[in-house]
Amino acid sequence: MTFADEVLSFQEKLSNFKIGLPKGYTLINPYSGVNKILVKQVSSIFYKKYYDDNRKRRLIIGSSPARRGTAITEIPFEDAEDIAKETGLSPAGFHISKASSSFLKSIMTEYGGKPKFYQNFYLSFVFPLGISRTNSNNHEVNCNFYESSQLRELLTPYIKTFLEAQLNLGIDTSVCYCIGSGDNYKFLSKINDSCGFFKEIIPLEHPRFITQYNSKNVEMYKQKYISALTK
Repeated sequence: MTFADEVLSFQEKLSNFKIGLPKGYTLINPYSGVNKILVKQVSSIFYKKYYDDNRKRRLIIGSSPARRGTAITEIPFEDAEDIAKETGLSPAGFHISKASSSFLKSIMTEYGGKPKFYQNFYLSFVFPLGISRTNSNNHEVNCNFYESSQLRELLTPYIKTFLEAQLNLGIDTSVCYCIGSGDNYKFLSKINDSCGFFKEIIPLEHPRFITQYNSKNVEMYKQKYISALTK
């Protein structure tokens, strides 16, 4: 099986995942949702294009997918327009932070282009399914797995299982790059201390944090990413 086959097999297994979350929280599973057929088509085209080989790749890992972004397509940090260009398909209701996707696209370009980038890296999440919560205004908003101690404790055993499964895709475990240098990095480091998944974890600031709150220093953060990825 190629790396792409392994990814698609992992996603197929995720389609069977069900869990009752605390009141006010909702699990978003694109592999078993109303768009599951389209999701499978989009994912298959994308991963067969960039991952249809047996190369070892390093893991770049975020916290959990955005409810109207990767939680719909499971292709991390890709812009809606790019998804359509890559696959010829456009999932309904798919949105993503343009700032975040544009930042990572610029990293890929500086690294040597998307094919070269995906030859060496696999993007994913600590918890690979989406989570939303209902806020005080009764609106559905994004939620990270670590935002609630109850949620975090409930999901931790599954996170360990999902991480181990992703390492079996063909991951180079010498180093892992953690998108989110705060809570996500702290949590992943704690898991790694007990499970020994990676020899080293390098924290990287989240693109949204960079573009929204540190726009004057975007070039500095770009160089930080490139320096880490070419280490």
